[in-house]
Amino acid sequence: MINVTLKDGSKKEVQSGISALELAKSISEGLARNMTAVLVDGKVKDLRFKIEKDCNVEILTFENSLEGKKAYWHTTSHIMAQAVKRLFPEVKLAIGPAIDNGFYYDFDTDTPFSEEDKQKIEDEMKKIIKENLEITKFSLPRDKAIKLMKDEPYKVELIEELPEGEEISFYKQGEFTDLCAGPHLTSTGKVNKIKLLSSSGAYWRGSEKNKMLQRIYAISFPKQSELDGYLQELEEAKQRDHRKIGKELELFMTHPLVGSGLPMYLPNGATVRRLLERYIQDKEVKMGYKHVYTPSMANVDLYKTSGHWDHYKEDMFPVMKMDNEELVLRPMNCPHHMLIYKNKMHSYRELPIRIGELAHDFRYEDSGSVCGLERVREMCQNDAHLFVRPDQIKEEFGKVVELILSVYKDFGFTDYTFRLSLRDKENKEKYFDDDDMWEMAESELRSILEEMKLDFYEAKGEAAFYGPKLDVQIKTAVGHDVTISTCQLDFLLPQRFELEYIGEDGAAHRPVVIHRAILGTFDRFLAFLIEETKGAFPMWLAPVQVKILPITDNQIEYANKVKCELEKLGIRTELDDRNEKIGYKIREAQMQKIPYMLVLGEKEVESNTVGVRSRKMGDIGQISIEDFKNKVKKEIEDYVID
Repeated sequence: MINVTLKDGSKKEVQSGISALELAKSISEGLARNMTAVLVDGKVKDLRFKIEKDCNVEILTFENSLEGKKAYWHTTSHIMAQAVKRLFPEVKLAIGPAIDNGFYYDFDTDTPFSEEDKQKIEDEMKKIIKENLEITKFSLPRDKAIKLMKDEPYKVELIEELPEGEEISFYKQGEFTDLCAGPHLTSTGKVNKIKLLSSSGAYWRGSEKNKMLQRIYAISFPKQSELDGYLQELEEAKQRDHRKIGKELELFMTHPLVGSGLPMYLPNGATVRRLLERYIQDKEVKMGYKHVYTPSMANVDLYKTSGHWDHYKEDMFPVMKMDNEELVLRPMNCPHHMLIYKNKMHSYRELPIRIGELAHDFRYEDSGSVCGLERVREMCQNDAHLFVRPDQIKEEFGKVVELILSVYKDFGFTDYTFRLSLRDKENKEKYFDDDDMWEMAESELRSILEEMKLDFYEAKGEAAFYGPKLDVQIKTAVGHDVTISTCQLDFLLPQRFELEYIGEDGAAHRPVVIHRAILGTFDRFLAFLIEETKGAFPMWLAPVQVKILPITDNQIEYANKVKCELEKLGIRTELDDRNEKIGYKIREAQMQKIPYMLVLGEKEVESNTVGVRSRKMGDIGQISIEDFKNKVKKEIEDYVID
């Protein structure tokens, strides 16, 4: 007999060799019916897994964990592959993993799947589910595995690359067998509601050097209501897509002659970005930051000194050789700022030194992953590095958090959490190898957050290569969890660059560096903001704040006078003097998400007033020009959120 410890801490004595599914049945028949996988000592296992020693066990279901959902979705991906093979026997199978929101499968086919094809696939999947085929697992030695998959070249390639001694497992359902490590449900009938979502091209293994395959994305749920809710969220996300809104509001554009991942800001988008840049720089200046400009490229040796070359080279653009130098586009700015600090010796009295920059950085993203402003190859970061004495760490870290909270208040962000991002000790190749430094840095940062009484959670494996960090995770309007602001504690780079300051004792001491980004990159922040507001930016940030709409040509002279008065106050104003009906002008201004429209007719001219329409409140009515100017000016100064 062996003892298993369940999630609630209770222990259960069971027969050695019991399957995870049998264990679940011994607890509850309902639990067993809903079970999709199991967590054994922290590792996801198939529900057929034999438990043969004392261990910690957590029964996973679709409802209680992402791992449980992924087992459900992984089974559905096999159902989709089986349907494709039934309908299109000549198609070759690649891979079909579960992802955080459903699953996909890659197929090698000469002809892309049409909408009609996808409907046939979905219908065939429903038949397979209705057939309730038993799903069984078996393993084979390498030679027999290759023989079994001889007609599936991508599967053979995967088998040949598996390390010696690793289990080569398969899952079979009816006439269909697939190479797979699992986990899977016990039968196809365990899956209920399905929906094919989209299809696209995808290179085999993500490399442009390989063949383009056809990828089908899909989703499945136990209940129709869950599927309906998800499809509604997708539709909402589609309406909020910053690429769609960016095109409609003429914020930015891309062009193949410029290149993938290299967006160009149009006048409206450039206005918003300029306002964001001024906004954050003004806040930083008030807090004692000194701003600098540094080159967007550097000698490779700079990144070898910092350690980025060893840990980040794959994400950097190729080296450019010039004369006797090897130069590379920079992926981040901290090495440059280290040298600025080192430009002269500092006294302990000068610290903290806060160096900020709106810096252009470059990341070697493959063309398949770039996306509008959200994921780009060239970006502008709201970056800064604080050089502090050890006794100043807590105070300066606290000021960074205060700045983050101040910014979030201005933008109306309320749904966010703090994440302490730590090193994964089991993946030391990803991080600088100095256990003592890591223990000190992580302990210091955890202690600071506890003293600040911040409500935070820990995430292993999310640290920077040089140190732990505090990430602020914001929940987007469509339910995604994204990182906007980050604050990182670094004992490594000051050591690698041999940074010093002269202490009160007259001796040389090493500073600590706090890396921080409040808005992150302006590109990603703007993408986030577009999707949050659907392009209806708050008054202070709107590219055009007021649009003046004369009813006839008789009001154009007065309209120009109003425009001039507003522009004297710095209010961004446009005049629509086209010979169009006023209803058409109003609808167009509404589509452009203009905060205020001033409708001017004979009454307004005679009374020296303006007829005000608000984007949010509709028709407000007539008010004096002076009152309108004061109203708008106050909204801008107070960063009023609609």
